[in-house]
Amino acid sequence: MTDAGVAHHFGSRDALLVALLRHGGHRIRHAVDDATRRWVHDGPSVDALVTRIAAVYRDGYSELAVALHGAGWRDQGAGMLNPVVDALHAVRRDRDGRRPRRSETRLAVAALHQALATEPVYGAAFRRSAGIGDPAAGRAKPQLAWWISTLTTTLDIE
Repeated sequence: MTDAGVAHHFGSRDALLVALLRHGGHRIRHAVDDATRRWVHDGPSVDALVTRIAAVYRDGYSELAVALHGAGWRDQGAGMLNPVVDALHAVRRDRDGRRPRRSETRLAVAALHQALATEPVYGAAFRRSAGIGDPAAGRAKPQLAWWISTLTTTLDIE
């Protein structure tokens, strides 16, 4: 695109960058929201949740999220994963007659989302840094299985 085209359509190069960042951010939000809706509709299971959100980021959205973050974009929206929190919280078991705290469910979903968003870009390097050698470091499946097991146990979900 020429400088004249940029000026005509966006006003400046900075405005073009802002438009690209917003567009990329909306694409990520839409993809995660779509995966979440399908998961809630199909009946919440931790295995399906991990699999669906991991697939979104594996399809290129991880690199886009990292690039957007590096460029300064920050998601100003709140609660994109509230349906996940609600569905997981609804299937949690009572502990000693007490309902589990929603804040624990929110923290678990935030940790999972952080891990799944960075897996395609950094997963192998993170596993190598923990002493997992190649080729095992390049395999995400054991890590995803660990997340499924850990969330199921931690959140008391059957």
